[in-house]
Formats: sequence, C-alpha cells, structure tokens
Amino acid sequence: MPSHESRSWMWIEALERVDRADRLHRQFFHIGAPQARRPTWQPPVDVVETAQAFHIHVALPGVDPRALDVLFNGLSLMITGIRPMPCDEPGAAIHRLEIPYGRFERQIDLPVEGLILERRETSNGCLELTLRKPS
Repeated sequence: MPSHESRSWMWIEALERVDRADRLHRQFFHIGAPQARRPTWQPPVDVVETAQAFHIHVALPGVDPRALDVLFNGLSLMITGIRPMPCDEPGAAIHRLEIPYGRFERQIDLPVEGLILERRETSNGCLELTLRKPS
C-alpha cells in the first residue's frame, strides 16, 4: 500500500476518534442553558418504562442525597443540586479536572400524565426514582 494511502487512512481514523470523543463529552456533560442564573451541568440519566412504572436513574456520585432537590409536577421532573469540589484547600494545584463540579440541573419530560412519585432513594452514587403509572 503506498504511504499516502496509509497517511490518509490514519488521518480519517484520527478524525473519527475525535468526533466520537466529542459526542461522548456532549452526551454526558451538557452545559446548562445560557439563560440560567449560574453555570450548570447535566448529569446522565437512564429512563426505563415498565408496564406499571417509570424507573429513573440519575448518576450523581459524590453528591450528598440531602442536597438534592427533586421537583415533580406530573409532567416533568427537575433535579437540582451541587457537587462540591473534592478539595477546596487554598493554594491547591489542580492537575486534572474531568469530573463536573458545581451546580447541576436536569429536567426530564415525561411521556405520560398522572404519574405518582412512589419511591426516591440513593444507591451507589445514583438517585433512583420510581414513578407509578395511573391505574
């Protein structure tokens, strides 16, 4: 294979990897709306529907469950809180900071009306909510 074809293939592969990394970054660390009062980030969420309920899992490792606010109006959920910096010691040098910190919020629109918040608990760094469907 001529060397220019090898370089072309390697360049295409490198661009695909950069694109994949960018998509993952956008998927997991969304910056909040520009009109927000303060900068925010959005935690990743899984929403699973069963015959009886919606099960929502929000990844929030390092967040005190008592510091979470969950607002539910029947049509959507709004989850807000703050993940504190792991070390706020004056003069500390940050060598790498990849985990988002600070204020976060996540709104989840629900496809079914009349859901009832049945369970709220935290386990292994996740907020777990169960919303029961109307009978």
